[in-house]
Amino acid sequence: MGEQTEQAEQGEQMERTESGGGGKRLRARDGWGIAGGVLFLVALLAVLVIGMGLWKWFVRVTAPVLVDVPGGGWTVGALLGLLSVAGCVGGAWFSAPERNRGRTRPARIGRSIGGALCWTAAFGAMMYVLGALPGRNCGSGGAMCDYIPGTGSALLAYAATAALLGWLWYRRRGAVTSAQRAQEQARLKRLRKKGKGKSRTARGSR
Repeated sequence: MGEQTEQAEQGEQMERTESGGGGKRLRARDGWGIAGGVLFLVALLAVLVIGMGLWKWFVRVTAPVLVDVPGGGWTVGALLGLLSVAGCVGGAWFSAPERNRGRTRPARIGRSIGGALCWTAAFGAMMYVLGALPGRNCGSGGAMCDYIPGTGSALLAYAATAALLGWLWYRRRGAVTSAQRAQEQARLKRLRKKGKGKSRTARGSR
């Protein structure tokens, strides 16, 4: 009996030791995971800050050349507004789920790339107009704080063009969707009258 009791106590002690070592390893692994996540976020934030700084520099360098074209900032703003709307239209067209049905994987990848390029162009044009404006909280009169003549009119032209074209596209898309829905309802109504079809609601309830 004494030997069995000693063996049981030794077994319990070994289990406690193993469980303690496992807990330490688990805590160490969690600590490294948290540290890695924090470093990743810091690196991502640094890349974003550097990228935004480079973009701001690029815009501030090229904007004076663009606003010097015939028509000045009004022409540039209208063209950028047109680019934004065209990018949104293209991105919505590429991203439509029904256009990927039955497509091969390379075709779906190509559509995804096309959609990404369109959305990048849409938002890039908007960020270009905003980047040409003077920086916020600027009181030192630095290069990023100077007002570029023509950027104010470019912003107004961009907003007016994007709003007008966006509204027209929205109305046309709504009209096309309503026409397609009416055609589908008329087709189903004809089928029900002939007794050769049922409504989608009836088919879904079966």
